[in-house]
Amino acid sequence: ATTEIYTSTATLSLHDALRSIVGYAISSRMTADLVCTALQLAIQMRQPPAGLIVHTDRGSQYCSGQYQSLLSHHEFRCSMSGKGNCYDNAVMERFFLSLKTERVWQQHYANHQEAIRDISRYIVVFYNGVRLHSTLGYQSPNQFEQVNQNLLNRLSHFA
Repeated sequence: ATTEIYTSTATLSLHDALRSIVGYAISSRMTADLVCTALQLAIQMRQPPAGLIVHTDRGSQYCSGQYQSLLSHHEFRCSMSGKGNCYDNAVMERFFLSLKTERVWQQHYANHQEAIRDISRYIVVFYNGVRLHSTLGYQSPNQFEQVNQNLLNRLSHFA
């Protein structure tokens, strides 16, 4: 039997250069609830200011009234990829490719809960904490953020 896994992530940062996953949700279905949960977790973690641009693809879950209301409630600006243009969201597309090739496709999950535990561990422990990114000077997102916290604080005043 195959276990279908849908993951939604949010990277709420000044720009995609941080590569850190700060909010995520995992479900057996891709729904508005799933993406709203991921965004709400990211908001709790980072408490971004009003005016934040939130970029997604054009999936129905992101077009839903529930998701759009959440954006409006926090005074975030919605940005969506051009139709059929995956390059607009290349950083997240790359994350999902890494998740699949480095973890999911190498595993045989017995059930949905096992998949959730394993994927969560991959994101929190490995991807954010250990995995090196060439765009971050071969540091993990957590290392990069820790080393550059003063610079990031100064840049946040421009947001």
